[in-house]
Amino acid sequence: MKISWGTGIVIAFGLFITFILYFVFTVQSDSKYDNELVVEEYYKHDAHFGDEMARVQNVADLAQKPTINNASNGVEIIFPKVFVPKNIKGKVSLYRPSNKKLDFEIPISLSDTTTLLIPKKSLAGGRWDINMEWQYDGKSYLSKETIYIN
Repeated sequence: MKISWGTGIVIAFGLFITFILYFVFTVQSDSKYDNELVVEEYYKHDAHFGDEMARVQNVADLAQKPTINNASNGVEIIFPKVFVPKNIKGKVSLYRPSNKKLDFEIPISLSDTTTLLIPKKSLAGGRWDINMEWQYDGKSYLSKETIYIN
């Protein structure tokens, strides 16, 4: 059986379309390839961007800033000694860019120490974006940091 060049082109297009459809269906049905937004309500979040930048500037204006360290036993958030631990209120949001199901929040509640520890057992290996929203003496602050857990 002899195939003409026109038939060959039609067969090639048919195989190419079949491959593309197979690839699209595979990616859409496999949960490993979930396409999630960084923020659920993007436009609502974007409307408050000016407030967010003001809180980030409040942190930049501090003489002594809180630090976020990747320690052997977990992630340590250390506030400077000038802050009274009981007056610090807020939350720490840990965001995993590769998997939304691993995201979680921890409230900041310090009694007599200025260090908050997030245990390593609750953190999977890889990149973590940390947003720390906190208030002290009626002023709001926002610290952002990226860490890598091994």
